[in-house]
Amino acid sequence: MSFKIRSEYQPQGDQPQAIEALVRGLSDGAKDQVLLGITGSGKTFTVASVIQRVQRPMLVLAHNKTLAAQLYQEFKSLFPENSVEYFVSYYDYYQPEAYVPASDTYIEKEATINEEIDRLRMSATRALFERRDVIVVASVSCIYGLGDPDAYYGMLLFVEPGAHMTRDALLQKLVELQYERSDIDFDRGSFRVRGDVVEIYPSYQDQAYRIELWGDEIDSVSTIDPLLGEVLHKHTSRLPIYPKSHYVMSKPTVKKALKTIKEELVWWEEELIKQGKLVESQRLHQRTMYDLEMI
Repeated sequence: MSFKIRSEYQPQGDQPQAIEALVRGLSDGAKDQVLLGITGSGKTFTVASVIQRVQRPMLVLAHNKTLAAQLYQEFKSLFPENSVEYFVSYYDYYQPEAYVPASDTYIEKEATINEEIDRLRMSATRALFERRDVIVVASVSCIYGLGDPDAYYGMLLFVEPGAHMTRDALLQKLVELQYERSDIDFDRGSFRVRGDVVEIYPSYQDQAYRIELWGDEIDSVSTIDPLLGEVLHKHTSRLPIYPKSHYVMSKPTVKKALKTIKEELVWWEEELIKQGKLVESQRLHQRTMYDLEMI
């Protein structure tokens, strides 16, 4: 689908000239362009018009969450038929871990994650994989690495009516994608099992999936209402199920990482002991082994 603005307004004043100049710059491969205008002069509409002209995916960066949210709503209203996504930090509160050797005090990391923002982040990732008419409005958090896109895509689970897959293989793959089994509290990022029926609530959308198996074959795949269980749509083609989190790795990668971390731990323990920092060495060993168990 192509980008198409839905608005009763048309470019006015200096906007047509600005749009032409920006489009020409993009076509010529200009590295940097600056659009200057006072508040309320229609800079967002001008940029939206440029997007419609060049028909390219767009990343809109804002310096804080407040401005990002405002731009997200504006682009959402201008491009109702296209995929406008929101990608900002999902932390409502974050206290990093710290250690004070003098008093042997360890301050644990504390964080509060906004589940709705996390869903929007995952939705943005999904949109970039599935379509080209995407505008991602983001804060500076998007510049931090989320891992290898190829590795993330390689972890996708594809289900299709008629495909051969055992129930155990399906459940094992969901666990690898970091989904948690919960037969009572069916929430985002979880799945439940009822006989040969597996229901999955992806972390990136408001609907769930129901996969019905017949022996070692997928009989049907449906989109359902996670609360009422009503079937909203029957799928006849291949359906991708994305990981619960951006931070997923294949088993070989995990094993390699564990080995490397243990080797580095041994080196650092010896180095700290040489420096006479026995408490720090013990604390490092304790925290690293805890993190390895969590992985």
